[in-house]
Order: sequence, then C-alpha cells, then structure tokens
Amino acid sequence: MAADLDLCFMPAREMARLIRSKELSPVEAVRNSLARIEAVNPTLDCFCFVYPEEALSRAADAERAVLRGDDLGALHGVPIAIKDFTPTAGKTTTMGSRVYRDWVPDDDARIVKDLTGAGGIMVGKTTTPEFAHAGFTHSPLWGVTRNPWNPERTPGGSSGGSGSAVAAGCVPLAEGSDMGGSVRIPASCCGIVGLKPSLGRIPMTVLPTVFDNISHFGPLARTIDDAALFLDVAQGPFERDIMSLQTPLDVPFPIPGDVKGRRIALDMDLGFYAIDDEVAANVEACAAALRDAGAIVEEVDLGWTREVSDAWNTYWEVYLAAFFEQHLDSRRNDLDPTIATTFDAARMVGAIEFKRLEFIRTRQWHALCDVFETYDALICPTCPVPAPLADGTDAAYGGVTEDGRLRSTAMTEVFNNVAQCPVLSVPSGWTRGGLPTGLQIVGHRFDDLSVLRIGAAVERLRPWGDHRPPI
Repeated sequence: MAADLDLCFMPAREMARLIRSKELSPVEAVRNSLARIEAVNPTLDCFCFVYPEEALSRAADAERAVLRGDDLGALHGVPIAIKDFTPTAGKTTTMGSRVYRDWVPDDDARIVKDLTGAGGIMVGKTTTPEFAHAGFTHSPLWGVTRNPWNPERTPGGSSGGSGSAVAAGCVPLAEGSDMGGSVRIPASCCGIVGLKPSLGRIPMTVLPTVFDNISHFGPLARTIDDAALFLDVAQGPFERDIMSLQTPLDVPFPIPGDVKGRRIALDMDLGFYAIDDEVAANVEACAAALRDAGAIVEEVDLGWTREVSDAWNTYWEVYLAAFFEQHLDSRRNDLDPTIATTFDAARMVGAIEFKRLEFIRTRQWHALCDVFETYDALICPTCPVPAPLADGTDAAYGGVTEDGRLRSTAMTEVFNNVAQCPVLSVPSGWTRGGLPTGLQIVGHRFDDLSVLRIGAAVERLRPWGDHRPPI
C-alpha cells in the first residue's frame, strides 16, 4: 500500500485529535506509518527494527478503546519511534554495536513507559552510531543512515535515525538522547525541531549513574507544539533519578509565540567556530524576523574560546569509557575504530585533570550569566555548516582555519557543559542546494517554556511546515 503523504506529515497533536474524535483510526495511522517506513527505509536506513504485527495489534486495541469511550492519553494511537540506544523490554537494543547485537533488556526505559503510557505506539527503533558517540549516524552493525533531503548527506547524530524518520514522514515524533547535541544536530541537518530540555526535566534512567550532568532525553518533531507535547508527557519528577526536577512545567497548548519586548542575544560564532555563509545568512534572517515581531535582538560576544569545546570532548571521552571501556581489550576488533581510539585516550586522563574540567565549565557559565543578566535568551547556529557527507569523509571539516577558527560540524556540545540551560533547535532556512540549516535557542536555567515560545515565534514568522523532502 502506498502511504498517504498528507497523513505522513500530519503533526502528532492533530493526529491524536482526529483519533479522539473518531475521524482517524489508529489502525489507519499506524498502517500508514509502516507503509512509509517500507518505502523510504531501504534508502535512508533510519530504522534498524520495525514491529509491524505488534504495532498493528496495539493500534487495534487503541481503536477499541476509542470506541468504548475510554479515557485516552495525549498520544493515543499516534505512531512513534524509539532510538536504539534506549532500552525496550523484550526487544533487542544494540546501541549500534556488535558487542550488544543480541542484548534484549528486561524492562522499558522510563521514557518509553511514559510515551507508550500516553498511548503512543512504537512502530520501530531508529539507528544510532555505536554507543551514540558521534554527530554522524553510521555504525559497523547497521551501516550508514542518510538524510531525506539528500541521501548523500548525513542526518546528523547520534539520534540521526530518529531525525531522518521524522523528517521523512515515517512518524511525527521520535525519541532521542542528547549528551553533546545528539538531538539538536539531527534537527538542524533534517529541517525539524529538536529540544535538549533542562537537565533533569525528563528523567534520565538508562545510565549506570544518576549523577551524570550532561545527559538528556529529548524530542525530534516537525512542530514546536509536538516537541512541547513530548516534553509534557515525558517530564518528571521521577524519584529514582536524583537529578529529576521536582516541579513539572504547566505546558500551554498551543505554545504562545509573542516575543514583543523580549531581549535576545545573538553570538554567531560563539567566539571560535568557523561559520558557513549560508548558515550565517539564515540565522541573520531569523534575527531580523524576531526584530520585526517586536523582540530586541542584539549581537554580543560571549568571549568563549575553544577550551570550552575541548573540555566537553575530554569529558565525553571519559564518559563513554566509564560505561563501555570494559569491552576494549576483549572486543577491540568488534568496535568502531573511533570508539577504540576514544577509549585509549580516556585511559590517559587523570582524576585531577578531569576534575579541573569543571573550572573551564565554570568560567564558561559565568560568561553566559553575564549575558543573561541583560537578555532572556541567546541565539546562534545549531551547526556551523549544512549537513556533511553521510559517511563522514568530508575533508572540509576538522582542524582550524587560517585565522584560528574551529572547523566543526556542530555548535551544540558546549551547551551540554551548562546542561541546566534548555536549548532548542529549529529550522532557520534552506541553502541554495536545498539543505536545511538550524537556529539554536538557549534559555536561562530550567526555563524550557521561553525557548519553546521563541521557537514558536520563528515557526510562525519563517514557517517550515510546508517543506517536504524529495524522497
């Protein structure tokens, strides 16, 4: 069966509304999602597992619940996808690794329980690079995941399968995790919305520690309201996550987009990144639109240097090694070579050196505090370049320019250093070659609603909803 593209690209909130009003069958919604996956996955490789029989059975149950007049959750009957990094009970969770190719968890992660408990129907699991380690999505186990806007390009990572699936219309909502931009990078590369909530807003329960301070779950969606819906459904508190915030947000729907009088700081390069001209032009266009809507948008200089990115990178190497390094000596040949190199580097980091990373993060935070004394939010690009080649061989990135600026594919990791600040990525525009670019909106500590409101303003002022990829 050919998929109905209008249904494929329908927002989750609208789909749920039509299901509640009996205008759309959950079976129809799920069957259409499965048809779209079947059509595009051979090209995109965004799903590593699909569950058609189970998903259709759950959809039939959902339809009976509607007909009985049961109380329905906010995602009742809506097809969703879960990243293959996130444990799912009774279903293989490989984390993109040969080491875990046969791991079947006994229990769902809390976020899976929340999303399915609200009525979401998991149609499959999406690809991730090994151990969610990279801003590209390719792995020794699952191969190369591709961007629906141009399959030669990456959808980003590490939640690249989720980003590609949402952008291609397979599902309206997908779960991602973000430790250095793994939700926001795919959002930027794929022309959709991605939110790194404030630290602790959505309980993080899939790590061996509840004391880590860079890790987040977040939504990949095509609209601001759908991202907010995901946040509303998945937010805590949850006592077993000591970092989870005690007071939940009262999320309004639709998210208001009035920015009149809001003071917004713009730092295009954060002090040290090399920025593509088209990326910069699209960010400037967003800033101009916000000014026209009554916001005060002014350029600032955070004064950050490359040390803040280097500090995150060292933290990240130790983070990955702490969780997975035990496989290095016995399974090195099964690991992505980049992972093996990362583990080798992490073994050389001393405890005192590691603790001193917090000194750099503190200086970084104080500089951002100085800006936030005057401004309600900060904006900058999400990625300094459009989506690179899918296999990660693009030689234009890496190293520094002649004037010392960092050539990078993302400007996200530095905000995981200050993880209490929510960060939203929304489409900022398209390049002449048809690739999307992203705008990053950074809020005050725990002020998730403000970044959503500014994102809603950009969505209204520079709408992206009519854009559909050519695949």
